[in-house]
Amino acid sequence: MPFARLAAATTPTCHLGLGLAAVGRPGYLTLGRDRDLGPDRGAGALRTRTAELLDAAYAQGVRYVDTARSYGRAEEFLAEWLRSRPDADDVVVGSKWGYAYTADWSTEAERHEVKDHSLAAYRRQRAETDGLLGDRLDLYQIHSLTPESPALADRELHAALAEAAAGGLTVGFSTSGPDQAAAIRAALAVTVGGEPLFRTVQATYNALETSAGPALAEAHDAGLTVIVKEGMANGRLAAPHAPSALWAVADETGLGCDAVALALVLRQPWAGVTLSGAATTAQLGSNLHAAAVDLDEDQAARLDALAEDPRAYWDQRGRLPWH
Repeated sequence: MPFARLAAATTPTCHLGLGLAAVGRPGYLTLGRDRDLGPDRGAGALRTRTAELLDAAYAQGVRYVDTARSYGRAEEFLAEWLRSRPDADDVVVGSKWGYAYTADWSTEAERHEVKDHSLAAYRRQRAETDGLLGDRLDLYQIHSLTPESPALADRELHAALAEAAAGGLTVGFSTSGPDQAAAIRAALAVTVGGEPLFRTVQATYNALETSAGPALAEAHDAGLTVIVKEGMANGRLAAPHAPSALWAVADETGLGCDAVALALVLRQPWAGVTLSGAATTAQLGSNLHAAAVDLDEDQAARLDALAEDPRAYWDQRGRLPWH
């Protein structure tokens, strides 16, 4: 049933979902976020902001919400909103395990999250997520799988994930880094009892970082639902930081750079859900205009030309400040 619910959230009524990475903790690496959130980064302010975003997203047809254990208190904020909105029982909830939030509600922490893909981490974080989201959790993903992750070869972990899947939970993975394609292909080969383990893949894909595209097409053809994250390249494709080619296409369409950037993702035939990482309701409304952008072949080609070498892209991403 949860996988069917996820499929229902990817109907033509809205291919956009809402990611809570930017509003569940005081620090995050998105350009302009310090301006978007303002000086009040207290838990109460972010709880209110999260609820406002969820209300606005639901009212505009968004039915998929993405969170993670490492997104500060995002799971908690989402759980509170779900309890307050019994009418929102059609919202599909995805979360992730594999990173722990370690910044102690500070924007100045040396490390904001620590990665651990062990079976022990899965069991610990699954219990934490269940304690907050309970039976509202539809999808649980390994957070930021890379080709060297021990999660790819840990048969005991695979058995535990398969047990969760047999109990009705959809199991997936997300990827990050310049070797996303290799991680996706390695994950597609993971089986338990002769059956593929994973039903979803969440990866970074945007006008600047397109290297995972062929592997995502393969995943889609293998029957996985593809969820796209960081379609705005952590703010690099939003005003005022967007490259001139994107500005030009945006002017031609009469919509914002953000909507055009997300429209480029939406036109990929393998893209099931594309996440908005909006930090304000105004940003969310602008992001949702992506569905109205009809890029022609010339416009798409000009945007395709923005693609960077993936290692250069991820090196620059790694140097973005945690505002």
